[in-house]
Amino acid sequence: MGPGAQLSVTDKRRAARHPVSHPVIGEHRNLGDVHMHIANISAQGFMVEGALEFGRGERVTIRLPVIGRIEAHMIWQTEDRAGFQFERIIRVDEFGMLIDELQPNPRLRSSR
Repeated sequence: MGPGAQLSVTDKRRAARHPVSHPVIGEHRNLGDVHMHIANISAQGFMVEGALEFGRGERVTIRLPVIGRIEAHMIWQTEDRAGFQFERIIRVDEFGMLIDELQPNPRLRSSR
């Protein structure tokens, strides 16, 4: 085995998540505008906190800084959280700029 840490799939998934606090209005095909609060985000998806009126497999379109409109579908749900997967993976350079925009602590934002 080569040098360096060997991360499991779960560890890689957790490492890719960035904590944020970002309110967003999702567009749902049946419910119209749905208010959501993104708690963490990755290039593959995001997690919201708060109860939602729709279930697993449903699609929603959100608007994110830098990225613009992007569709996602719910892949899991609990009483007060839900995880969504984006229809496409966000490019690395765009994701870096997105995190800079959403970073809750201004001291941690890059100086682009």
